[in-house]
Amino acid sequence: MDSSDHRHVSSTSKVVANTNDGDEPLAVEMPQTAHQISSDSWFQVGFVLTTGINSAYVLGYSAAIMVPLGWVVGVVGLIIATAISLYANSLVAKLHEFGGKRHIRYRDLAGYIYGKKAYSVTWGLQYVNLFMINTGFIILAGQSLKAVYILFRDDNEMKLPYFIAIAGFVCAVFAIGIPHLSGLRIWLGVSTVLSFVYILTALALSLKDGIKAPARDYSIPGTTTSNIFTTIGASANLVFAFNTGMLPEIQATVRQPVVINMMKALYFQFTAGVVPMYAVTFVGYWAYGNSTSTYLLNSVSGPAWLKTVANVSAFLQTVIALHIFASPMYEYLDTKYGRVQGSALEFRNLSFRIMVRGGYLAINTFVAALLPFLGDFMSLTGAISTFPLTFILANHMYLVAKRTKLSSLQKLWHWFNICFFGVMAVLAAIAALRLIAVDSSTYNLFADL
Repeated sequence: MDSSDHRHVSSTSKVVANTNDGDEPLAVEMPQTAHQISSDSWFQVGFVLTTGINSAYVLGYSAAIMVPLGWVVGVVGLIIATAISLYANSLVAKLHEFGGKRHIRYRDLAGYIYGKKAYSVTWGLQYVNLFMINTGFIILAGQSLKAVYILFRDDNEMKLPYFIAIAGFVCAVFAIGIPHLSGLRIWLGVSTVLSFVYILTALALSLKDGIKAPARDYSIPGTTTSNIFTTIGASANLVFAFNTGMLPEIQATVRQPVVINMMKALYFQFTAGVVPMYAVTFVGYWAYGNSTSTYLLNSVSGPAWLKTVANVSAFLQTVIALHIFASPMYEYLDTKYGRVQGSALEFRNLSFRIMVRGGYLAINTFVAALLPFLGDFMSLTGAISTFPLTFILANHMYLVAKRTKLSSLQKLWHWFNICFFGVMAVLAAIAALRLIAVDSSTYNLFADL
């Protein structure tokens, strides 16, 4: 391992943050990291991004995106969301070394550009974003296990919350065994194979069902009022599908030159990486219309053994994908409290991960079992964190950082994006909260969906 491929033991360095309001510059403490950085190829980072975009969440997009939007708006919306997500992520990627310093966390970049308050606000937004994504992953994993169970025993003795608890335990075991994001390595290959298994199975069985089925109903269900809210909520799902809210943390793992290599990884994600997701989303909706299940493998018909393999693959891939999205929290806890030294498997380091990561995932699991409304979590996550982190903050940070180099037209473009996505975030949050309220009144807490 060369000099750039190392772990930084927890320490802090004061960085003078830029200010654009004439105030005195603020010293923002930005800790080094206990995790590994600058060690991965762009191709490995591309697979990290693709693992996220083709996680088992894709099995819900037919219902969460296409059903409330329909063919025209759904297809066009996904294509537009792909383009604007690539653009917004590229803005953040290009700021990774802004000011001659490498910013390995989203909050570090915001703190450097704006100051202390932005550092804290950005961390809060990111924490909420990743917590809700991980809660959704545990719900997905629980649904996968339950789908296997009812293939063989449809006696209703085992409820969804039980499977969510099992899923949370397995996720904790995996998190304890993999010390940091770069440690996934071979698991990214395993994840890719698992993704292909459940995506290809869902595609094949959906195609079979669609060819044999009578004409489907593609009308948008619900009243005019409810359709307005579900359409707005679906717009949040569109951006949720493509964005991580943790791009600087992923970019921190890539080798130099970091901007060039990260752009290669992003191009890989938004070209080859989106093809499986597009395919399963469109084919699932084509096969079942507006009756598509929120978990596509519950809609398909086929041999029990094949559906079992697909569901188990979805479960295992979800465990790996969750580790990616939980890694910023793990990095924060390890850096601030862990004082990682020596082997990751030493008793002190292992016991620390058992206590801290196990505790964090226990909270995730409890919330997942309490409110297992997956589509609502996707909408709310997109509204209150993906929109602000990926679109509003990205455009404004780029505007502030490059203000002397941008033309008046370019500045106007960025302000348009900031205002438009700000309005969308507010509307989508209202729509998502309404959906959660409706579902909470329909179902009990710890519902068996």
